[in-house]
Amino acid sequence: MTAHRTSPSRFLFVVAAMLAPGLVAAQEATLRMVSAFAENGIYVQHLQKWLQTFNSEGKGTLQINFIGGPKAIPTFEVGNAVKSGVVDMALSTGAFYTNVMPEADFLKLTQVPVAEQRRNGAFAAINELWMQKANMVYLGRMVENQPFHLYLNKKIDKPDLTGLKIRITPVYRDFFAGLGASVVTTPPGEVYTALERNVVDGYGWPIGGIFDLNWHEKTKYRVDPGFYDAEVSIVMNVDAYRKLDTRQKAFLDKQVAALEAMNGFWKTYAADETARQEKAGIQTIRFDAAGTKAWTDKAYEAGWATAMKANPDFAQKLKTLTAK
Repeated sequence: MTAHRTSPSRFLFVVAAMLAPGLVAAQEATLRMVSAFAENGIYVQHLQKWLQTFNSEGKGTLQINFIGGPKAIPTFEVGNAVKSGVVDMALSTGAFYTNVMPEADFLKLTQVPVAEQRRNGAFAAINELWMQKANMVYLGRMVENQPFHLYLNKKIDKPDLTGLKIRITPVYRDFFAGLGASVVTTPPGEVYTALERNVVDGYGWPIGGIFDLNWHEKTKYRVDPGFYDAEVSIVMNVDAYRKLDTRQKAFLDKQVAALEAMNGFWKTYAADETARQEKAGIQTIRFDAAGTKAWTDKAYEAGWATAMKANPDFAQKLKTLTAK
């Protein structure tokens, strides 16, 4: 009886077929992502458009599983969730994870576009510190041209907040407190009720997004001009990033670049939201020339003073590279 012998080429074909499913799986990775912002807000809506393209073009390479907003992980715990690897990525603002690193709040002070920050070394400096102190890769800045404002239910005629209770995040704590306000920290989800019950007389927030949260229903005034620039970015756990192969990292970089290239949207959005607020009956408070200068100067003096105390070397480097 002659034994049946399999040719070497056929043997290799059979082995390859058996391994094929595993090889395909290894070529595609899935990252878990959360948002520190509510899912119905403009930031997540904008992100979702990007995620659709990302997952469509990333089939077989890289996918993002968007888990959800604060209902999945509370707003102020998102930073720790990324740092510890509970999730791989997050959409957040530095103001929401100062419990991880105080320097996260410095990014509101930057006055040059993220494209310029990538060219002049600021972006690299940010990434170096984020990896060192927060176990995060600072992937990309998704929001620009979104100045912060003070929204009020009591009218003021000069930059003096004495006697007012203002809802804050770390973004404007020192600025508003320096003008005499009593400050209260709450997650965004609690602001409507605080306004409704007169727990606060106003709040800080960017020019956009108050309609997403229905805050316009409880808001009478907006103080102009705006100050700082809302920094909303994508951060990623360092270990999760390092697990990606060269092809996956290249794809991720390409998609982040495409996301930042969409940042022109925010300038138009700011103009539209300003007009929408006026139509909704929110009145604009403008100071005289001296008051306006004092308002703006105080904002940046307070912001940089706090930054210099927390990390003078990094603050000075960031100021040199990004302040006008």
